Formats: sequence, structure tokens, C-alpha cells
Amino acid sequence: MVDIHRNPTRTVRIGTVSIGAGHQIAVQSMTATSTQDVEATLGQILALHEAGADVIRVAVDSSKDAEALAEIRKLLTCKGVRPNLAVDLQENYRLATQLAPHVDKIRYNPGHLYHHEREKPWREKVKFIAGAAAEHGCAIRVGVNCGSVDPAKAEVFDADDSISPMLESAVEHCEALDELGFTQYCVSLKDSDPRKVIEVNRRFAEARPNVPLHLGVTEAGMPPEGIIKTRIAFEQLISRGIGDTIRVSLTVSNARKPEEIEAGRSILADIEAGRVRSVVDYGLSTLNIISCPSCSRVENEAFIELAEDVRRMTEYARDHQITIAVMGCRVNGPGETDDADLGLWCGPNYVNLKRGTEPLGQFSYDEILSKLKSELDQLIEARGDAVAG
Repeated sequence: MVDIHRNPTRTVRIGTVSIGAGHQIAVQSMTATSTQDVEATLGQILALHEAGADVIRVAVDSSKDAEALAEIRKLLTCKGVRPNLAVDLQENYRLATQLAPHVDKIRYNPGHLYHHEREKPWREKVKFIAGAAAEHGCAIRVGVNCGSVDPAKAEVFDADDSISPMLESAVEHCEALDELGFTQYCVSLKDSDPRKVIEVNRRFAEARPNVPLHLGVTEAGMPPEGIIKTRIAFEQLISRGIGDTIRVSLTVSNARKPEEIEAGRSILADIEAGRVRSVVDYGLSTLNIISCPSCSRVENEAFIELAEDVRRMTEYARDHQITIAVMGCRVNGPGETDDADLGLWCGPNYVNLKRGTEPLGQFSYDEILSKLKSELDQLIEARGDAVAG
């Protein structure tokens, strides 16, 4: 066994589990069903709980979602099951008061606080969330994502610097919560590039060593590639004592969501045993397909099949250094495809195709693969000409 000296963070309690301060690293997952489908979401929570999930996150985007989650908690109690539930607030921060009595942790994204009641300062919204959490004994996660970073932070830094806005946003929100006297919070800083995940979390751990960190590679993609990318980030951070809870985000069908827990446990066991397989450098010289984990924000389950079809269709381009992003929803999809050479984000009936930040149009699920192939071929040809020139 490897003796890893963990970062000296404080303890944060999430229901029956504690993270930080040397506690065992907790493993999380997230439901992929529509939250308002009570039966399906209940079934997935039970499956993840049985698989050993320490915390299970559920996305809530409306009052109806919140009502459904309250019903789900009631049904779980009737079954004598008490999983630790986290709720993923989307744009409507006011749902915190409706949800806090039924969950153990509230996750909010600083970048999403600008979407609702735009005229209100974000600090007032954070105070509102913290008040609801404190009243009901909930923890908070400040969840910073590369594709939906606080716009006020993004405009301060160069366009090619995606790490500094994330770091500044996280530190600022920690200071805001500290000023409110709320300390039961952790932070996550996620990107689809493992190198950036390593760098931004390393820098945050230096700046705020007392704050527990939730680690993850967002839009890691399908297994096995998604597990490999995640493993690289986790190995490099956890072996340095950084990280207190983890999530392996995989694009898999609903029935396979427990594989996220299995993958997380396997990675942790390997790190503890010294079976570290990676190096920090993850500069891919080959095709890189990133895709977000399936979750309840996905409006068409055909997204998962599409991600698999994209991987198969693009096999011929595997030796080209091109990134293709396949995102499953309108919440993160538009922003989190910007850094890819070609990006797809999925709506209920259409798939939006992009070349970098440039929209190329909406196409049906039946049309999108041929449109993507055409753009990919043009990109390969253009880069070939550039190299030849």
C-alpha cells in the first residue's frame, strides 16, 4: 500500500458520509432518468445505492422536478433506504428552499447564477442558497465547469486561458460562503481535458488547502476511453493528496450507470495499491471524442446511441489530431462544445452542429452523422493542405 499524505482539508458532512480531513474518499454518481419519472428515477437511485454509491446526485430544473424528488425521498424512506442525495440546481436558485428538506447536499454552478433574475447580484443568490442549506443541515458543492464559467470572470482573462477564470470563480465563491459563516462546502473544478483538471485542482489546493475537493473529468465520454481519461486525472491528483470525493462521468445507458461506481472504486483501489499507470502529459496526437455523462438533463435518449455511432463512424480518422464533442443537453451543450474542432449538442428533436464556436445548423438525428462526416472530411483535407503548404 502507498502512504498518501492527504491535503489537510476540513470535514464536510453529506448525510451519513463525511469527506475531507482524512476521511475515506467518497464515490458519487448521478441519475440519468427524467426526475419527474418517479418510478424510473427511484429505480436508478436504488441501483446506484446497491452498487455502493456514497452520494447520488439528481438534477432539478423546475418546481415539478422538486416535487418529484420529494416524492422519491418519501418512497425511499418507506423502503427503509437512506441514500445520501445531492441535488443539482440548474438556473433557478430559488428551488433551494423547496429541495433542502429532502436532500443532503446542494450543488450550484456559479456560471448558472446569471441565468435567473439577472439584475440581482450573485452574492444575494449565494446567501439564499446557503441559508436554505444551513437551515436543513445540507452541504453545498460549488461546481465550476469549463464550459459554463462565470462570464464576469471569463472576460477578464485571455480567451485561451480557461483555467484562471475557473480558479478565480471558485476562490471568490469560497470567500463569499466564508463571509456568510457557512463552511460545510466543497468545490469542484471540471474540464474535459485531464491536463486542465490536474492543473486547476492543483492550483486550487494550493490556494485553499482547507476546502475539500470533488474531482471529475466532465464529458469524459464512453468507456474505456472515458475511464482512461478520468484515471489519469485522479492518479495524478490523489497521489498528491488532492481529492476527497470523486465521480467518474461516463456516457452509458441508464441500466449501466452503476458502472461509474465500479470504475471509481477500481481507480481508488489501484491508486492505494500503487498501481498508477499514467503520466501527467495527456497531449493527444490522435482523434479525441469527448461526450458528457448521461443525466436527467438529456432530452432525448438517442444521444447515447448517437455518441456511440459517432465513435464508430469516425474510426477512419483515428490518426488525426481532432477533437469532436458530443453533448446531451441545452444546459451545458452550447458552451462546452466551443473548444472542440467539431461539436454536437442534442435537443429533443434536432442535433446542433458546430465548427468551433460557429453554429452550422440543426439536423435531425437521422441526418447528423452524414453532416458530421462531411465537416470532418473537410477539416482533415484543410489540415492536410496546411501541412503540405
